[in-house]
Amino acid sequence: MVLLRLHHVPDCVTRLATNNFQEGGRLLVSLFSQILHVDKRFMTRSRRVQDRSKNKRVQDLEIATEKWKIVSKVLFVMETLKHESEQIMTLREMERYRKQINLKKPHKISDFLKKSPKLFELYKDQKGVTWCGLTQKAEEMLEEQDKLQKEQNDKLVEYVSRFLMMSVDKRLQVDKIAHFRRDMGLPDDFRESWIHSFPENFKVVKDDDHVEYLELVTWNPKWAVTELEKKLGVANLDNPPCPGLLNLPFPLKFPENYKKVFRYGGAIEHFQNRSYLSPYADARDLKPGSLEFDKRAVAVMHELLSFTLEKRLVVDHLTHFRKEFVMPQKLMRLLLKHFGIFYVSERGKRFNAYLNEAYNGSDLIEKCPLVQWKEKLQGLVGYRGRKRRIEMFDGHSEGEEGNNFEGILDNRYLDALEDTCTGAGSDGSEIDVGEIEKEY
Repeated sequence: MVLLRLHHVPDCVTRLATNNFQEGGRLLVSLFSQILHVDKRFMTRSRRVQDRSKNKRVQDLEIATEKWKIVSKVLFVMETLKHESEQIMTLREMERYRKQINLKKPHKISDFLKKSPKLFELYKDQKGVTWCGLTQKAEEMLEEQDKLQKEQNDKLVEYVSRFLMMSVDKRLQVDKIAHFRRDMGLPDDFRESWIHSFPENFKVVKDDDHVEYLELVTWNPKWAVTELEKKLGVANLDNPPCPGLLNLPFPLKFPENYKKVFRYGGAIEHFQNRSYLSPYADARDLKPGSLEFDKRAVAVMHELLSFTLEKRLVVDHLTHFRKEFVMPQKLMRLLLKHFGIFYVSERGKRFNAYLNEAYNGSDLIEKCPLVQWKEKLQGLVGYRGRKRRIEMFDGHSEGEEGNNFEGILDNRYLDALEDTCTGAGSDGSEIDVGEIEKEY
C-alpha cells in the first residue's frame, strides 16, 4: 500500500533541498496521512462473508435455521441409536459423535439428551455406566419416517435422476449425493441398498480408482423441465421440447428493509430479462464469468434447492458440484449477489442457502409429508422444568411403559431465539447495494 504513494516522494525531496521546509513538511505530513488512511481502509474492508452480508440478514430465516439445526442434531442421534444392535449406546461411545452434533466441550452429551426426554432415556447399569436408548415414542417416529419415505419413493427417484441429468457426464459420485440425503429425505440405507433398487433409472459404476459413481440409465424428457417452468405454467409436460435456451424471470422476494434496492431496479431487470441455458442442457461450451454462465448457475442452484425438503442446503454441499454442474468457483459470491432469489444464513459453523420464494416468514409455504413429520419431531424436542437425575437400571424395568424423564414439554422454546438474532434486519437498517449493483 505504501508503494501507491511513492510518487509524492520526489516533490518532498525537492522542497527540502531548496530550503522550503514548510512546504516540504506539509507534503510529508500529507504523504503519511494518506498512507495511514489507505492502511486503515485496507484493514476495515474485510471480504469475509459475515462482513459482506451483515446488513442483509433476515431474522425469520435465521430463526428457521436454528429450528432445522436442532431437529437435525436430534435426528442424527436417533438414527445412530437405530443402527445399534440393541438400539442402546453408552455415553462414552456417543462421545465420538460430538462433531456431528456440533456439541463443544465442556457441554455434556447427557445434558443434550436430557433436553428431549420424550425421545431419549438414560439409565445406569449396575457398574455405574450410563446408557442411552430410544423411547417407545422415538421408535414410533422412526417407523413413521420409514413409511413416509417409502411412500415418497417415486418422487425421490425422480429428483435423484434429475440430479444426474443436470450433470455434465450424467453421473455423480455416490458420496457427493449422500451429502444431500437428509436434505432430500432419502433413506438412511441410501448407499447400501436404495440406489440399487431402481436399475431402470440409474446404476452404480466404479472407475479405475474404485470410486463409486451413480450413472443415469434412462433419460426422461418430462423430467428435463425445471421447477420454475412448471411454476410459471410455461412447461409442456405432454410433449416437452429438448432442453435449450430459457428466458424466465426468477421470483424475487425482498424484506421490507431492502426497499432501497429498487433504486437499482434497472440492473436487476436486465438480469431478469437475460436468456440462459436450461440446467438440463449441455453447458460445456459456456465461458466462465460470462453473463449467460452466471445466470445458468443461478438456475442450477434454484433447481437444486427446489428438490430439497426445506428448500435449504448447506453451501459447502453445493460447492462439491461446481465442476459437475458447471458452476463458478466463487459460488458464495453469486449467492450473496442475488439476495432477492437466495438468502445465506450464517448461524453455526456452516452457511445455509435458502430459496426466498419458498418461505413466508420462518415457515415453509408448501410442506411435504416429510417436512410435516420433522415439525412433529420438533414438537417432541425440548422441555422446561427441573432436570431429573439418571435412574439406576435394576434389570426388571424392561417392557414397562413410560420412561425416566416425564419432563414438561413446551413447544415455544424457540421463541427465545429472537433474542439471539439481534441485528438481523430488525433494526430497520437498509441494505447497502452499491457493491451488488457493480456486480451486475
